Amino acid sequence: MARVGFKMTLKPGNEVEYKKRHNEIWPELSDLLHETGIRNYSIWRDGLTLFGYLEIDDADLPKKDALPQHELMQKWWAYMEPLMECNSDNSPVVEDLEEAFYMA
Repeated sequence: MARVGFKMTLKPGNEVEYKKRHNEIWPELSDLLHETGIRNYSIWRDGLTLFGYLEIDDADLPKKDALPQHELMQKWWAYMEPLMECNSDNSPVVEDLEEAFYMA
């Protein structure tokens, strides 16, 4: 199993709407993430900084890497783009984090 940590950034004033949209996550997007092998996915917020954490089986990593090309993922990114710092393709600007400690 791979544990993945990353950071993203909200645009000021979008904290409430970001949380609302994730509380109402599209069921088909949740299904897609599960089908990709992603589980124990959570996002935490500190001011405008978002910290994401997920777990995925190593064997499922290629499926995770294919998510950016999926039409549904692209629709979600376009939906979230007004709220977050994003790249030109609407994908969120993501900074991968190095694991510093783990205790099972």
